[in-house]
Amino acid sequence: MNDPIAYSDSVRGSVPGSVVVVKRHKLATRIWHWVTVVTMFIMIGSGIGILKAHPRLYWGKYGANFDAAWTTLDQWPSWLVTLLNLLTIPASYNLAISRRWHLLFALVLSFALLGFMIVSLINRHFQRDLRVRAAELSPREVAHDVKEHLAFRFHDPKRPGAYNTLQKLSYVATIFVLIPMMILTGLAMSPNMDAAWPWLLDIFGGRQSARSIHFIAATGLVLFIIAHLALVILAGAWNEVRSMITGRWAVPEDAA
Repeated sequence: MNDPIAYSDSVRGSVPGSVVVVKRHKLATRIWHWVTVVTMFIMIGSGIGILKAHPRLYWGKYGANFDAAWTTLDQWPSWLVTLLNLLTIPASYNLAISRRWHLLFALVLSFALLGFMIVSLINRHFQRDLRVRAAELSPREVAHDVKEHLAFRFHDPKRPGAYNTLQKLSYVATIFVLIPMMILTGLAMSPNMDAAWPWLLDIFGGRQSARSIHFIAATGLVLFIIAHLALVILAGAWNEVRSMITGRWAVPEDAA
């Protein structure tokens, strides 16, 4: 069966007009998703608390108040600073607690990602569902996918349960680039890890460069989360969330 999404037995022979339900998300994917939801919420909030302790970002090995920073918190719009204050964990300034929460859930994120990758290789989730084929990267196909998204058509009528090209690219970038980059740059900022793996600092060009890349990767993840939530709402929030809880997804009528 070439379709990466297997139809449930209840769908076969269903009467016309009935709801078509497919098995969309395996258990490992659902566990990984919800663990990541909790982990990212806490890591973003505690990361903001750490950033506010020294709200300046630099390139290179060193950074202090009198060094030239490529961005500082006081340069950001006031509404964004207010939003960061609301998301900070803990709400009151406490660098020690922010660091403890951040490091604890960094471990959770790292091991959850490792487990998800191992299981997804075994059950062929990556190869079956997220593999980006060369034909999908052609300008014509990408432009078509963008056009369909702008028209709020998110599913291929021929294979409604399959991931579209933009989904694949965003998930691959998040799972294989942004999250690993955050983990590696986080390790590079740790003095203990620098002593054990000094080559980490060389890779990223110094602790301050690692801190800046860590911030950029985190910003990329935040943008992905915002886009993901917006598309979930547009595609039908209850159906999408239910599929990530039960694994079963009701095919929209226009794509069934």
